[in-house]
Amino acid sequence: MPSGGKKKLTSHGGSWKVAYADFVTAMMAFFLLLWILSMVPKDTLRVLEGYFQSSGRPLTESERNFNVPRMQGEEQRALPLSDEQKSRLTIAMKLKKIIMEDPQLKNSSGISSDDLGVLLRVNNNAMFEPGTAVLTEAAKRVLDQTVDVLKTYNLYLVVRGHAGAAEATGKSLYPSAWELSGARAAAAARYILEESGVFSYRVRAIAYADTRPLVPSTQEHEADQNRRVEFYFHRPEVMSYQVVY
Repeated sequence: MPSGGKKKLTSHGGSWKVAYADFVTAMMAFFLLLWILSMVPKDTLRVLEGYFQSSGRPLTESERNFNVPRMQGEEQRALPLSDEQKSRLTIAMKLKKIIMEDPQLKNSSGISSDDLGVLLRVNNNAMFEPGTAVLTEAAKRVLDQTVDVLKTYNLYLVVRGHAGAAEATGKSLYPSAWELSGARAAAAARYILEESGVFSYRVRAIAYADTRPLVPSTQEHEADQNRRVEFYFHRPEVMSYQVVY
């Protein structure tokens, strides 16, 4: 009889440990949830609250401005832009304006952006006299815009020269595309530094010759697209290997 009672007590002893472990786990999950919620911005919490409420109240102004993507099947709203994204957009629009208003640049230029900065691409035909590093009037208008950007924003600039072998033959003063692309990048960088007065470490010039084509150059009109100068504006803290490639 005593031994039977002892076995029953042992059985109860094991079950309460399991229950207690479940309770501790649930409490840990609860406090972890509270900690995560404490880190979420108040605007986000108000928007999430609106999704779980059934009262049908309209969203407040701050909730509408937060722009949380809606559920599947509904139209998604764009996420708000950060200050950095707004700056990149402003720079891109500024550069696009001068390009679209200039007939010499309209069909020979392009603008793009990524997480690091903004890229302006201009064809060599619009930037330089044939086979030389002499800047055209259209090039000076472009460079004046780059000067304005550097004066307005705390950005660094990489000038990338790209040239084809056909550009460095005939009457060209440069024996190869390397020398020609380097001279053109340097000419653009020199103009920018002289006109802007910014510290020289904010501007770099790089030669790529024909090693970074935009499109396969099987035909002459395709090869012409690869002959260009690129102006890449980027944040100062970005590492060199991320913008020099």
